[in-house]
Amino acid sequence: MASSLLLLIDDIATVLDDVSVLTKVAAKKTAGVLGDDLALNAQQVTGVKADRELPVVFAVAKGSAVNKLILVPAALAIASFLPWLITPLLMVGGAFLCFEGVEKLLHKFLHKEEAADEAARHTQAVADPAVDLVALEKEKVKGAIRTDFILSAEIIVISLGAVSGQPFVTQLGVLVAISVAMTIGVYGLVAGIVKLDDAGLYLSRREGSGARALGRAILGFAPWLMKALSVLGTAAMFLVGGGILVHGVPAVGHALEDWAHVAGGVVGPLGTMAANFGVGLVAGAIVVAVVELFKRLRGGKKGAAAH
Repeated sequence: MASSLLLLIDDIATVLDDVSVLTKVAAKKTAGVLGDDLALNAQQVTGVKADRELPVVFAVAKGSAVNKLILVPAALAIASFLPWLITPLLMVGGAFLCFEGVEKLLHKFLHKEEAADEAARHTQAVADPAVDLVALEKEKVKGAIRTDFILSAEIIVISLGAVSGQPFVTQLGVLVAISVAMTIGVYGLVAGIVKLDDAGLYLSRREGSGARALGRAILGFAPWLMKALSVLGTAAMFLVGGGILVHGVPAVGHALEDWAHVAGGVVGPLGTMAANFGVGLVAGAIVVAVVELFKRLRGGKKGAAAH
C-alpha cells in the first residue's frame, strides 16, 4: 500500500515537472501574441471614463476566461482525435500573426478613412448626453472579447503545438496553466497600464517636489510605454509567426537550425531571428495582398450587381 502511494506521488511529481517545463516552452512561443494582446487590450479601454476603466478591464478578463474554457477542450479534442490537424492549424495561426503584423504596419494606409470615421463617431457619442454610455461601454467590451477570442485561439494552438505527442494529462496541465497565466498576467498588466496616468496625475498633485517630479515622469512615460508595447508586439508577431511557418516546413526548419549550430555564438541565434522575421514579413505581405485583392474583386462584383 505504502509503495503504491509513493509510486503515485512520484508519477504526479513527474507530470507536474513536465507541465512546468513545457509551460515555459509554450510561454516563450506565445510571447509574440502576448505582446500584441497587451498593447491591443490597453488600447481597447481608451476613451472610457477613468472610473470605468478597471470594471471594463475586469469584464473583458471574464470574457477571456470564458473564451479559454471553450478553446482548451476544443484543442484537446483535436489533439486526441485529429492530431494531423495541429500542424495545419499552427501554419494558419502563424500566417494570421504575420498578416496582423503587416496590417498594423499598413493600417493608416489601408483603413485611413475607417479609423478617422470611428474616432469621430466615438468622440461625438461621448460628447452627446443623449447617447447611452452604458450601451457604448458594453459594445466596447464585446468587441474586446471578440478580439481576445482570436488572440486566445492563437495562444492555445501554439501551446498545443509545443505539447503535441505528450500524454493527455500533460497537455491538459500545460493548456490550463498557460490559459490561467496569460489571462491573469495580461489583464493584470493592462489594469496597471491603464491606471498609470491616474497614478501620475495623483502624484503630480501631491506636496513635495519628489512626488510631483515622479508624477510628471509617469505621465510622460505612459504614452511611450503604449507605443513601445505596440512596436515590440508587432515585431514579435513577425518573429513568432515566421518561426511557426519556417518550422512548419521541416526541411527549411532543419536547414536553419543546422546553419545556426554551425555559425554558433551570437551570429547563429541572430541569423535565425532575422530569417524568421523576414519570412514573417514576406508571408504577412502576401496574405494582406491576397485579402485586399479579394476585397476589391468582391467590391467590384457588388458594384456590377447594383448596376
